[in-house]
Amino acid sequence: MSVSGTVSRTGTTGDLRRSRWRCAVAAVLVFWSATAQQADAASQAPVAAQNGMIVSAQHLATKVGVDVLKRGGNAVDASVAVGYALAVVYPAAGNLGGGGFMTLELADGRKTFLDFREKAPLAATADMYLDRAGNVVDGLSTRGHLAVAIPGTVSGLEFARSKYGTMPRGALIAPAIALAERGFALGQGDIDMLRTATDAFRKDAASAAIFLNHGEPFAVGQKIVQKDLATTLKAISRNGTNGFYKGPVAAAIVASSLAGKGLITQADLDQYQTRELAPIECDYRGYHVLSAPPPSSGGVIICEMLNVLEGYPLKELGYRSAQAVHYQIEAMRHAYVDRNSYLGDPDFVKNPLDRLLDKAYAVKIRAAIDPKKAGISQDIKHGVAPHEGSNTTHYSIMDRWGNAVSVTYTLNDWFGAKVTAAKTGVLLNNEMDDFTSKVGVPNMYGLVQGEANAIAPGKRPLSSMSPTIVSKDGKPVLVLGTPGGSRIITAVLLTIVNIIDYGMNVQEAVDAPRFHQQWMPGETSAEPYVFSPDTLKLLTEMGHRFTTPQPANHMAAILVGAPSLGGKPVGNNRFYGANDPRRNTGLALGY
Repeated sequence: MSVSGTVSRTGTTGDLRRSRWRCAVAAVLVFWSATAQQADAASQAPVAAQNGMIVSAQHLATKVGVDVLKRGGNAVDASVAVGYALAVVYPAAGNLGGGGFMTLELADGRKTFLDFREKAPLAATADMYLDRAGNVVDGLSTRGHLAVAIPGTVSGLEFARSKYGTMPRGALIAPAIALAERGFALGQGDIDMLRTATDAFRKDAASAAIFLNHGEPFAVGQKIVQKDLATTLKAISRNGTNGFYKGPVAAAIVASSLAGKGLITQADLDQYQTRELAPIECDYRGYHVLSAPPPSSGGVIICEMLNVLEGYPLKELGYRSAQAVHYQIEAMRHAYVDRNSYLGDPDFVKNPLDRLLDKAYAVKIRAAIDPKKAGISQDIKHGVAPHEGSNTTHYSIMDRWGNAVSVTYTLNDWFGAKVTAAKTGVLLNNEMDDFTSKVGVPNMYGLVQGEANAIAPGKRPLSSMSPTIVSKDGKPVLVLGTPGGSRIITAVLLTIVNIIDYGMNVQEAVDAPRFHQQWMPGETSAEPYVFSPDTLKLLTEMGHRFTTPQPANHMAAILVGAPSLGGKPVGNNRFYGANDPRRNTGLALGY
């Protein structure tokens, strides 16, 4: 199938948005040479600031975070305020009813990772989404209360604030309360997102009361008010995690689950806790990469792919040359075998991290990659050498002191399970679909996963979320991450390669068209204009098969020091932010 077609979009401004992004994409393709000379090939110049930078998927949330920085808060304070604000102004993925990850590299050199991923209810079973014949029941793990896992977001944000923040809880939640109580005007990007779920909202009275205007979709300029959510936020402001996991809010969540034939009980909410873990670390061409450990697969697989690619002269081969792309696709293909076969919640699974992160293992993978022939996914699998052995939102923040915070949190699909806990205003996740419902059967992202990610009570599902920080000489130089399900990992990889190997500035690296290979299915998905006709012909002759792109990611990235690595600063500015233009939402802003 041709990869030169359009990316489908929802909403009346789809053609305009495609036009804007295509202009950016076309610019990115302007004669990148083997020596990666700058070509000013971005949709706009990176946003520059002197004292701090925030990039998020919704402009009001970004402004909330910048205000926190201006008032003397640190990057963690700002991340908490942005997290609560996104729950109001970006309901497709911002949330209280979901979960996520936070990667931190602090100015004093400490590195850590917070896991507030959702957990399976205590009554969950491995076969809960199968019929009597043992087949997966379509929609059971993606829609409605049975798809909901125990939310972790409030626990995670409060853990971060209490241990690493400096400002009182009330000051950080107050902007979100105001946005929910007074409402905010909807832009076209907001409307486009809401309209993707119109039919689903109509099937859930609690959601329809908030996200539809008397049963019909909202229009640009109309205001959405969320009184129940404001009440829930006030409870959290007063009582911290107890305001969500206990008391009236918890009782409403449990009652809503029971009414919708879900599994969540008060006992589930009582036992939820955020975990603090050591992040995944690796080195790539003199830079140090810090990313998410299991239950995320992101950090492990990003590092595995970088280890493989480090053995190839990508810069000399040239940006998007057929040979360079071939190596990148094959690194993805091999790494996703390991992702889908070995990794899971570390409380339940022994993850073979030492082996997967070993550069000697990368040597074995390179030896298995034919430089002139595409791999056959069906033949590259668990147990066969060298693999023998044991929809989301992201925001990036840096402050004037040098603290870096990278946060990805999610409801899984846009608007999660498409149900709201009545009387709370809280949209609930459908994170149970990230487990293996049945070995060999793909989930909503097409991932075919193994026993390591099977459903079990209290277990966290495997994730692709990859909040990442790249440093040089002990100081953060790049903070990045994106939504996008299984495509998160490869989008982060390509952005890192664009900046380090090809010398792009941060906005160029974010704008550049992307491709994605996840082992199964065997085809590589590709955005429009990602390959020239000549390159596509050469790759096809190697045996690569391509298909049209999946929905767009929304990369949020910050580069420190200059718009590009080794480049010159713009005036006295230290921070350079890039907001992905693909979804017509979001804002990079500093001060």
